Amino acid sequence: MSETSRVAVIGEKDFCLPLRVLGLSIFSPASVEEAKVMLARIVNEKYALCLIQESWLEPLKNELAGLAQKFFPVCLGFSDYRQVSRAVAEILSEISIKATGSDALFIRGRNDHEAR
Repeated sequence: MSETSRVAVIGEKDFCLPLRVLGLSIFSPASVEEAKVMLARIVNEKYALCLIQESWLEPLKNELAGLAQKFFPVCLGFSDYRQVSRAVAEILSEISIKATGSDALFIRGRNDHEAR
């Protein structure tokens, strides 16, 4: 991959490691401080894109806000397919309410017989 088209992924090792086969650089921090160092390295090494697993978005919030005005890297969050996040659930619920007037079509963790 050319230097200007490299892609980095920050996330859990067991989830992200298979992406290395696609030529992505994997960064699996063990702590928030390590994640900040890894993000700084990604910026310094001029990666074009940085995919960040959802669990690291909040801890890196301030650093990502500082990168919002930069051209590179573009930082995007992604959800782990193994768990539906609360944020995704809320967005889907809002869409359901806007579309149908109810969130009855979007039931997460409830039985059909349970009342809200």
